[in-house]
Amino acid sequence: MAEPGRPHRIVGRIYANLGRLLGGKAAAGLLSLGYLGMASRSLGPADYGVLMLVHGYVMAVGAVVGIPGWHAVIRYGALALASEDQPRLASLLRLSAILEGVGGLLGIIAAAVFAPLVGPHLGWSPAAIALAVPYSFAVLATLRMTPTGYLQLAGRFDLISANYLVAPVVRLAGVLAALALHAHLRGFLVVWMASVVTEWAVVWAMGLMVAARRLPGETLMGPVGAAVAENPGFWKFLLAAKADVLLSDVPARLVLLTIGWGLGPAAAGLYSVAQRATVVFSQPAHILGQAAYSDLAGLAAVPGQGAAIRKALLHCVAIAGLVASPLLLLILVFAERLSMLMAGKGFRAAAPIMIWLAVARLIAMLSPPVSAALTALGRPGLSVIGNFATSLAFLLALPLMLRWWGLNGAGLNVVLQALACGLLLSWFILRETSSHVRAIPTGSAGLASTTPETRP
Repeated sequence: MAEPGRPHRIVGRIYANLGRLLGGKAAAGLLSLGYLGMASRSLGPADYGVLMLVHGYVMAVGAVVGIPGWHAVIRYGALALASEDQPRLASLLRLSAILEGVGGLLGIIAAAVFAPLVGPHLGWSPAAIALAVPYSFAVLATLRMTPTGYLQLAGRFDLISANYLVAPVVRLAGVLAALALHAHLRGFLVVWMASVVTEWAVVWAMGLMVAARRLPGETLMGPVGAAVAENPGFWKFLLAAKADVLLSDVPARLVLLTIGWGLGPAAAGLYSVAQRATVVFSQPAHILGQAAYSDLAGLAAVPGQGAAIRKALLHCVAIAGLVASPLLLLILVFAERLSMLMAGKGFRAAAPIMIWLAVARLIAMLSPPVSAALTALGRPGLSVIGNFATSLAFLLALPLMLRWWGLNGAGLNVVLQALACGLLLSWFILRETSSHVRAIPTGSAGLASTTPETRP
């Protein structure tokens, strides 16, 4: 947790955690370039687009139905650690795991039921629709927030970083096997599903391993009845954080599905390649939000730390921008060559959308750290408002923009959404930190902890 009056130490710890996480992400990114390049060359734009659409559809359903407990585990778990109350922490983890498991089961069922209805509109063949039903078990990829939150709370960013490598390693090995066996779309779907199931199993094993050492005497199947009573405001905070994740993550996933619905799987394949080339821009910002959340929560719990929070955020955004700016220049100059290098000559047309996405990703680097700061201040609702207002508006405009400008319309849409969201969230954080004059009560959380001075 953060130490009052020591923002430089906080920033240093954020950077240390960021370095650990970026190491895993960088290695995972390099591996992904390899397996995605081989997969796209083998399948071509249309079948590769179907692979990405099936995966994107299942992940979107999982995100909509799932109940991630990451923020709640960290926020309330930090209070339990501060009071050295191990039974309270264990009960919180059990409750979060149960909620996450229930949401995951519902997600698997929903994905399987709706696949035959959605598939024809996304250009899937009957064979692809049949494969999409068992692929619904890939929803397990979304059921890892509880162990990930606990590992962060325990300071085990090294294990989180290592887990980033699990899915890419499995996919790389699986793609090599699929190529050797001359497998078609079915084989690649099997590989993708195996990778997410393995990643899910490994992160849970890591979380249980650390918990067994740090929470001796506590069992996985213990009581959960006291968890809500011990953590006032739990349901409000969980629902607000869920809404934030839902409205910030799901619209981005729906963009690919909307492109597949409006322009077909080949266009979705081109967009996916461009998205993969530019995902490196978003990684530093998302990881910064994750790495900084617990320390920002510590600063937010101390009166008069608004300036320190703004300074920490400024450092976070600056370092993310410094990492990403040379990459933007590289894409602006070599987008067409990069498209063909990554996926083959059949993906040359991905170059224009790649440039659009690179610009949008650079702008969007502001949002994840600011959202983390708003949540740390007990104001996740403001992050919800910012993401909801911009994401919904531009998602509704996307079909019309696709009709007018084709795939370039999707690029313009993403740039404008990122700009609008960044400006709105920036205004929110400036207002909240300017009025941050007293501590958040330790017995409160989430929406319940908002003070009269900062409530809109």
